[in-house]
Amino acid sequence: MAAPVSAARRREVVDALRRGTVPQAGLDLFAVGLGRFETAIDDELSSVISGGAVFKAIRGEYGSGKTFFARWLAERAKRRGMAAAEIQISETETPLHRLETVYRRLVERLTTASYQPSALRDVVEAWFFTLEEEVLAAGTVSLGPDGQPDLDVLAAGVDELMERRLADVARTTPAFAAALRGYRRARLADDHATAEALLAWVGGQPNVAASAKRAAGIRGDLDHFGALGFLQGLLTVLRDCGHPGLLVVLDEIETLQRVRSDVREKALNALRQLIDEIDTGRFPGLFLVITGTPAFFDGQQGAQRLPPLAQRLATDFSTDPRFDSPRAVQLRLSGFDLPKLVELGTSVRDLFRSGARHPDRMTALVDDAYVTDLAKAVTGGLGGQAGVAPRVFLRKLVADVLDRVDYVEDFDPRRDYHLTLATSELSEVERNAAASTVRAASADEVELDL
Repeated sequence: MAAPVSAARRREVVDALRRGTVPQAGLDLFAVGLGRFETAIDDELSSVISGGAVFKAIRGEYGSGKTFFARWLAERAKRRGMAAAEIQISETETPLHRLETVYRRLVERLTTASYQPSALRDVVEAWFFTLEEEVLAAGTVSLGPDGQPDLDVLAAGVDELMERRLADVARTTPAFAAALRGYRRARLADDHATAEALLAWVGGQPNVAASAKRAAGIRGDLDHFGALGFLQGLLTVLRDCGHPGLLVVLDEIETLQRVRSDVREKALNALRQLIDEIDTGRFPGLFLVITGTPAFFDGQQGAQRLPPLAQRLATDFSTDPRFDSPRAVQLRLSGFDLPKLVELGTSVRDLFRSGARHPDRMTALVDDAYVTDLAKAVTGGLGGQAGVAPRVFLRKLVADVLDRVDYVEDFDPRRDYHLTLATSELSEVERNAAASTVRAASADEVELDL
């Protein structure tokens, strides 16, 4: 029997659906069609936690659930102690060919089961606390008459242990280790301004005060190649303070198809470089996921433009989707059809009802038949494209139907609610789908003299 859902968790999910967005958590409460991936994904998470590294590409058209899948995967990762970060690839905000910017966005969105973005400060503080505990456990720090450890000896022991832990990183990216060393010295000296600046440097932030960098013996700014070393260092810190891995999602990578050709080639090469570094074992504990449309993976303006990258992503999708391997480098999301949409709607209805003020009214007025009728109506209003419908369908179900049934005593959705799809509430893809319905209706009204 499923465990009861907390009110806070249920509210977070329902509030996001009411806004028309994918919830940040609680996705397991209404996941549809992902069961076939669970065993393989859990095996790969176990591999990452054991010191391996994994790369995965998620492909699907708009509405197929790529973002949902990525957040569902992040929940499973955090449940096992890993950290996670979701990054939207964008030409202006987060260009993939500038890995220093990607790393900065990663840190800004870094989260764990206990800490919300950005979790960097909490992670670094937890790391130093862990190092102190290890030094004290080793018995090399003498205690004073008051039973407290000698702070100077403890600090020296932590510095020595930190150097050993970051030895591999320091060989390729000495600035990362130097910044952490300087951060700790500034914290012990109560120099909060310098400490804050150096923590920002560790997070890849530009425009850090020159005085802070001089205090730590570092100079310059983080560049494309240094970002890989910083990622390696972050993985070391995470692992030492109890987070055995990091899931990084690069979402909407198909935006690379719309950038200048020279920028696109640099970005594709950066992705190929990341995959190769994972294969060589440079990033133990990293689970890297990209999401994109089939056009990106198969088209000449996407991965196919760089043959070495296309080879690394190659996956056979010539068979029925039912026979896709969940261990393949690419996972294909087939999207929603009407039965899946109805299943999704009933799951959300049941979740809402479990915390409703009037669950009996909801059972009577929003039964499975009504959910099916609403799903058909929304799909019909979007040109019959069920794959485009989930976001709008769930928003209408929660905000227009379930909320009213729960709070308006004499509201009956079959009698009092009529579906409308305003252009202002639809995304570009949804508007195009809705427009196809209008065009089809207009064509039917044309009289032909045959």
